[in-house]
Amino acid sequence: MSPSAALASAAPAAPPIPAAPRRPNFGFMLRHPARWMALGFGSGLSPKAPGTVGTLWGWAGFLLLYPFLTPLQWAGVLVAGFLIGWWACTVTAQHLGVSDPGSIVWDEILAMWLILWLLMPASLLWQAAAFGLFRYFDAVKPGPVGWADRLFKAVPGERIGARQGLGIMFDDLVAAGCTLLVLAVARQVLH
Repeated sequence: MSPSAALASAAPAAPPIPAAPRRPNFGFMLRHPARWMALGFGSGLSPKAPGTVGTLWGWAGFLLLYPFLTPLQWAGVLVAGFLIGWWACTVTAQHLGVSDPGSIVWDEILAMWLILWLLMPASLLWQAAAFGLFRYFDAVKPGPVGWADRLFKAVPGERIGARQGLGIMFDDLVAAGCTLLVLAVARQVLH
């Protein structure tokens, strides 16, 4: 037996790296701060329609915070939320081993905050219209949203990195832009 083979057989085996759950759970979320944010503080753990649940969480969170922040403070929250969210989405996608997992909903939350920040003050009806339009653009991905979604996707065998984390965020920002455009046209037509 060669010295290197003897050394290898004498060394204790490294513990196996636990596989990421196919569907993240609360325990998975608790083990890293990036996961808290990326999984929308638990809203992305919904077994059905996590993107919709995350968007609803974003809407409710915005309404709770809206009275306490100035427009400039909201701008700061959105910029910081994008930059920190990019990191959190990248790390969580890496931990899950999927380039754009449906359970990552920080992108929906931030996009909904952006829409409402630019729409407010608005009636509950306009807010609901914004919610519905955003969910349509985010889920169906027509035109520019589909382009944005494909732009940063990982190819098979490619390591998940910052590029994919940016992609997770980017298509939802494009969906937010499309939502705001439709709302602006609707307001012009109705007024």
